[in-house]
Amino acid sequence: MTCGLLGKKLAHSYSPAIHAAFEGGCSEQARYCYALFETENPEEFFAKESFHGINVTIPYKQDAMKFCATLSPTAQEIGSVNTIIRHPDGTLHGDNTDAAGFKKMVEKLGVSVADKKIIVIGKGGSALAVCHVLRELNAAEIVVVSRADNNDGFLAQHNDAAILVNCTPVGMYPLNDASPVSLDHFPQLEGVLDLIYNPARTRLMQAAASRKIPVIGGLPMLVGQAAAASAIFTGHEVSNEAAVLQKLERSMQNIIIIGMPGSGKTTHGKILAEKLNRPFVDADEEIEKTTGRTIPEIFAADGEDFFRKLETETLARLGKESGLIIATGGGCVTREENYPNLHQNGLILFLERDINQLSREGRPLSQGDLHEMYKKRLPMYKRFADGRLEDICDYL
Repeated sequence: MTCGLLGKKLAHSYSPAIHAAFEGGCSEQARYCYALFETENPEEFFAKESFHGINVTIPYKQDAMKFCATLSPTAQEIGSVNTIIRHPDGTLHGDNTDAAGFKKMVEKLGVSVADKKIIVIGKGGSALAVCHVLRELNAAEIVVVSRADNNDGFLAQHNDAAILVNCTPVGMYPLNDASPVSLDHFPQLEGVLDLIYNPARTRLMQAAASRKIPVIGGLPMLVGQAAAASAIFTGHEVSNEAAVLQKLERSMQNIIIIGMPGSGKTTHGKILAEKLNRPFVDADEEIEKTTGRTIPEIFAADGEDFFRKLETETLARLGKESGLIIATGGGCVTREENYPNLHQNGLILFLERDINQLSREGRPLSQGDLHEMYKKRLPMYKRFADGRLEDICDYL
């Protein structure tokens, strides 16, 4: 039977992969196959397409209700539909599994929302489901912030909020640098939930983490709502949801290798890429392709500062992608702005090697005292790194 996802722009959707990974999903023994239905005309879609079940995403979650002959109590209360199934008589029944997905997101965060003041940014279909769940979980007060409300004066009135939920696409790929709000407005925050799942760590999430505030992205909600939808499509509960979530988290993240110049980052990166069947990218080689010059030529003609700007631009571009193995230049850690660019989708691993064994050929900054360079950079490598490459290969 045919199921799928209806939306306006679906090029980067993970939903087909998620449903394919569910037991009973798109396998050789599939109960259903899951397709993408991208359209700017939902009326025409519902008039012409034949399907057994369908998920609905931005911007049609509320519009889809009018095509349903019946609604579940959850969908009625929320006022939004994201899962539709066809009755035997051909009529459509609307449900909402975003609520089930968001509940799992709250549980995974591990911070109680009961008796708390909560800021919800956004007024779309996802926000309606979020507010429904927060009411069920006994939130004391829910303040919905629309685009018009998102100003210093309004936010100052709610600086006692304990929980923040972002239900907007602000900060989503490919516009990763944006954030829907500054956390400076909320000095009493106990938790942040961002429904965005690409990138894995939005600028909002990284800001929360830097303040030691518990934070979670939207991937558990995405997988959770998909599991609930799959159960509606098939009549069978998904039994491998946790495994699917873990596999997706790992496959989406970049693996980024940092370390001293000449330490073998490119060599080890290529080996790892082959082992994991992933694309490999060398950041220095990307710079050379872009400029048409070698790294020594760039240093000689324009100096280190110019090169570092090129490096930051390159890492910002690569850091937006998912599933890559990336070897960085040895000095990328000298610019703090490179950290959020690499960290947003990446596991950053430090490759450490005996200084006396480092290659110096073709590396302008390696012609001086490498021991002094290492002494200066070691704290930076440790600041960037999530772990050491040699310690984590078994995990990968």
